Amino acid sequence: MTASPVRLGIVGLGAQGSMYAKLIADGAVPNMVVGAIADTDPAKRQKAAEAAPDAPFFDDHIALLDSGAVDAIVTTVPHYLHPQMGIDALSRGIHALVEKPAGVYTKQVRELLDYAASKPELSFAIMFNQRNNPLYRRLKEIVDAGEIGAIRRTNWIITNWWRPQGYYDQSAWRATWGGEGGGVLVNQAPHQLDLWQWICGVPNSVYAKVAYGFRRNIAVEDEVTAVVDYGEGRTGTFVTATHDIVGTDRFEILGEQGKIVVEGSKTATVTRLVKPERELSDAMKPEDVVRLFMGQIDPSELYTTETIEFDSPWGQQHAGVLENFAANIIDGTPLLAPGADGINGVRLANAIHLSSWTGREVPLDFDEDEYLRELNARIRAEGAFPERD
Repeated sequence: MTASPVRLGIVGLGAQGSMYAKLIADGAVPNMVVGAIADTDPAKRQKAAEAAPDAPFFDDHIALLDSGAVDAIVTTVPHYLHPQMGIDALSRGIHALVEKPAGVYTKQVRELLDYAASKPELSFAIMFNQRNNPLYRRLKEIVDAGEIGAIRRTNWIITNWWRPQGYYDQSAWRATWGGEGGGVLVNQAPHQLDLWQWICGVPNSVYAKVAYGFRRNIAVEDEVTAVVDYGEGRTGTFVTATHDIVGTDRFEILGEQGKIVVEGSKTATVTRLVKPERELSDAMKPEDVVRLFMGQIDPSELYTTETIEFDSPWGQQHAGVLENFAANIIDGTPLLAPGADGINGVRLANAIHLSSWTGREVPLDFDEDEYLRELNARIRAEGAFPERD
């Protein structure tokens, strides 16, 4: 255990790292202080001094890790770097919180997870701040308690990621296979890929139609339609894109005894059937069907409806994950988002890519070497970044 407050090292002082520094400086994470900041851009030194005047600044994460100034780090760096930085921290006895996604491909994430498993005394978490969204936490409780029965179908349309071309033109690494490892699946949608599986379970396989550079001048995906199979006739769909200027965020979970519909990740309508749907169907006589079609059956005879909505101010979810991570370090409080869970979203994103590249349905236990070969072929075609191993 570590004394409170935990000294956090922020690796990468971009938008995300700066937000964490501000949350801590503002007292939103009472059991944590900024112990040090590292960034390879020397121009960030002044910004770091303003964000955390008492924290030393380092030009690379290794110097930060070896400084003795931190108990833990958070990795707010490009996706490919998360696994190795996590290993670098854990190998020095320093707790690690990795940003989403945990990595770009499962093979590298698995290396991090295997190493973390050899260091059970250290805290290892992932920044799935949406798991700290009170709405999704409540919905998981409802599903886990069987209040809507066994899940039969799930659908998530999440297209409110509109990104104009100028967004992609900001940096040479952005929206590339070698620099970022993908598009909307690895940049914008990892939280939804995690929540979808956290609440509804991990599917057995996926078939996907994916468009690359569909409405933007980029190499990676900006339009995704995926169909997953959970087995026993249960299916799910996931649709996401970065070119829908209006955008939709609608998540549906259909169960044997109810349904959940989430709009805008803010409001959920939960319908609970008085009996399982099949029992209601079997018990309905022909004359009852006539009454049903004529609107003569009171809905309360069939179901009840509840609307759930929570106020979740900006930054509260992230601050909550940081506070929980520190609490796990200090006294063993269970993690909201254990680092080991980080592979789930990466694995599903990889399977979606692989399905679209090969034109076949792909199991979630796909050949990781085949995925890496396909990824490296695209990195070679770009000719701007090293291949991965």
